[in-house]
Amino acid sequence: MNKGQLIDRIAENANLPKSVAEKALNGFIQAITEALESGEKVTLVGFGTFYVTERKARTGINPSTGKTINIPAKKVPKFKAGSKLQEAVL
Repeated sequence: MNKGQLIDRIAENANLPKSVAEKALNGFIQAITEALESGEKVTLVGFGTFYVTERKARTGINPSTGKTINIPAKKVPKFKAGSKLQEAVL
């Protein structure tokens, strides 16, 4: 499912015009992005939790040359599915 299909599904399920569903989805994405940027955790009970973790710097190997390279530390967004979402998928 891509973003357009998700907008269609939201509009259908919530009985909204597609333009309103698109604004709602964009607002949802923006709110989560801003929360993660500021270091907050976003928990939607039953659905899941969005959070940020930090990967430590490490040494890796360039597969084409075989030389070692330094991989810098970075922050990465993660999602942990909630119990209701996991049950629905099983």
